[in-house]
Amino acid sequence: MYLAVSKTVLDAEAYFRWNKSMTKADLIEEVSRLAELTRKDSEIIVETIFDSVVRSLRSGDKIEIRGFGSFRTRQRKPRVGRNPKTGARVEVPAKKIPYFKPSKELKDVINHGKPGEAPATAPLAEGPAS
Repeated sequence: MYLAVSKTVLDAEAYFRWNKSMTKADLIEEVSRLAELTRKDSEIIVETIFDSVVRSLRSGDKIEIRGFGSFRTRQRKPRVGRNPKTGARVEVPAKKIPYFKPSKELKDVINHGKPGEAPATAPLAEGPAS
């Protein structure tokens, strides 16, 4: 499944500052503000996207959003765990888990700022003497 992403970039740093998590309600408000939609229309859009992602993952599909990343499931093998309270052995069955892999573009934006912006240069660390 491929989704098109708008070229509008959320100014997440300015909006959220440090130590604040973005909730679904925050995302709905941001979509409403940027797209100049009603809160109800924005909520329908956000819910539809999330439902589509979950439905695709449940059916085993991979979701690729260019410039953002990809979602897929990974299979975990069955294993023997421990009950932390009693220490008793517990059989943990095999299961699928959702997995997100960020794109190179997303990693670059997070680490170096806006797309196309030159990364800040850091001094090189000296290695051990040979």
